[in-house]
Amino acid sequence: MQIGEFEDMVGRIYWHRDSRRSVEQNYIHLVEEVGELGSAIVGGDRASIEEELADTLAWLVTVAAVLKVDLDRVATRRYNNACPKCRSLPCRCAGL
Repeated sequence: MQIGEFEDMVGRIYWHRDSRRSVEQNYIHLVEEVGELGSAIVGGDRASIEEELADTLAWLVTVAAVLKVDLDRVATRRYNNACPKCRSLPCRCAGL
């Protein structure tokens, strides 16, 4: 599945609710999911990690949708087969 396909799927499932919330409210949900992901990582439970990664991605897509940002387009533009800082593949940035 491509990013755009995932964006479309999340929109079909949740846009009727997500669009009624402010971008700030949707962002708070994203931050909560990142916190749950952190807890799952610390706990080491692979199933929980995978679930929270998916939830975090869904909320990131929601925030982008409310902001009318096409993640597929902006991610490709920023990371177009090279590091956006050093422009190398693989990245050659010092200290990273």
